[in-house]
Amino acid sequence: MSKEQTFLMKPKVDFCFKELMEDVEVRKGFISALLNVKPEEITRTELLPTYLRKEHEEDKLGILDVRVFVCGQSGREEAVLGERSHKGESQMDLEIQLAPFPLWPERSMFYLAKMYAKTIQKGQSYDVLSKCIHVGILDFLLFEEDEEFYSRFHLWEDTRHRMYSDKLEIHILELPKLAGREYPQTELLKWASFFRAEKKEEFEMAAEGSSYIGRAYERLTELSADDKKRLEYEAREKAWRDQTYLMNYNLNKGLAEGRKEGRKEGMEEGIKAFVEICQENNFSREIILEKMLEKFTISKEAAKEYLERYWKMK
Repeated sequence: MSKEQTFLMKPKVDFCFKELMEDVEVRKGFISALLNVKPEEITRTELLPTYLRKEHEEDKLGILDVRVFVCGQSGREEAVLGERSHKGESQMDLEIQLAPFPLWPERSMFYLAKMYAKTIQKGQSYDVLSKCIHVGILDFLLFEEDEEFYSRFHLWEDTRHRMYSDKLEIHILELPKLAGREYPQTELLKWASFFRAEKKEEFEMAAEGSSYIGRAYERLTELSADDKKRLEYEAREKAWRDQTYLMNYNLNKGLAEGRKEGRKEGMEEGIKAFVEICQENNFSREIILEKMLEKFTISKEAAKEYLERYWKMK
């Protein structure tokens, strides 16, 4: 990198992350670290459309960050990708999220289930269903009580811990946990450090000894030096900052109105006013639900009931 080039994009901004995943070597290196296999055991990766089409008008549209088809060799890699998957094939949804999202488990399950359902067509047998993996790279804490920065989930029987199926899998990386903690050096830790990095020295440290992360750093410098890409990146970053500011401003306004009404008519009227103001400001049901849980002392079930009651169909 030349002395003149001091600007580097942040890989955790979704625009930059998606651009990096366009590179075959970067994609293969990160996926192999996630699956804990050697990169050469992954024979092919291919980017797929990120829109999961709706079957019915009332269905929620699924839009993924990065959707990848992965094919591995027979043997250990096939076991990792799915013992019963066709030829060791799987699909992965790679999502990066900056703002806190308390309902992330529900969101990830929605996308995972929708992606899984799309691997079979009408008239086909269930044995064609491919393994589907959802990966969440989070810039907030989801499991505050746990020390580990990386979690991997399957479907298990509660008492015998027998796996029900290997076809659904969820991976979570919590980037903030890397600050102030020491973890065993692994390729996945290096990738997490790379995604979290913001300075040249941090990128170089993450890339040390890893040709695949080295390639990611090389692509990052190329993207950062591209004037057109930089404008797109800065526009996306500005839009995210503006959206975050407006969301917090309007939610606080809605909360104040809700509390004002709540003092007059009780908490239920306050929640009603809160939901109505948030909806007027075009917040999604998911955002309103998670903010209700943050602002009001109510259960998730009660929050869902209130949302159903006061959500106005347009």
